[in-house]
Amino acid sequence: MVRILEPEVMDDPAEAIAYDAMDFSDVNQDFANLVVQTYGGETAKVLDLGTGTARIPIFVAQQRPQWQIIATDLAPSMLAVGQKNIEAANVTGQIQLQLADSKQLPFGDRTFDVIMSNSLIHHLPDPLPCFQEMRRLLKPQGVIILRDLFRPTSVAKIDDIIAGVDDADFDPHQLKLFRDSLFAAFTVEEIQAIADQTGLATAKVEQTSERHWTLVFVD
Repeated sequence: MVRILEPEVMDDPAEAIAYDAMDFSDVNQDFANLVVQTYGGETAKVLDLGTGTARIPIFVAQQRPQWQIIATDLAPSMLAVGQKNIEAANVTGQIQLQLADSKQLPFGDRTFDVIMSNSLIHHLPDPLPCFQEMRRLLKPQGVIILRDLFRPTSVAKIDDIIAGVDDADFDPHQLKLFRDSLFAAFTVEEIQAIADQTGLATAKVEQTSERHWTLVFVD
């Protein structure tokens, strides 16, 4: 099925609030658990790309109080909601939000022990520059952990996924955002090919749920 792009940046304040209200707490916690299990260091400098409203770095910070996290996004409205979430979780000393483009990041080479991203890649028209930046920024012995939706093989399969969503969880606008994301997502094979192009050929890329792929790279 042909990929259909969605907007790269979600910067409408109402959209940011709607996105933050979607209950992804279980999958976000699961991703945070994977991050802290993959990198065993007591201290770490962490980069979260496409942080949105900062829910995942909050979960990570709560499990690893010695880790310092820079969380980036291109949408000021998302970061504004994220800052409120960080303050409410009382982790302002661990998480710094920064407006930045994942395709051209303002950090030096080999800066981060951990680079993580959840649900960013499907927003990018071409993820290759983002993958190149992650490779550039990763310290030796560092890890990259990515997760996102994968694109189903047909419109009918997308319709089935949407039909299976509990109406109590998503309102019509949230369902539209989810549907658009499925059309914009990549397949496991496409992500593996991009990883191979950027020096991440040993990355493990696999389908890890009925909706998601996960990439784990350990340098």
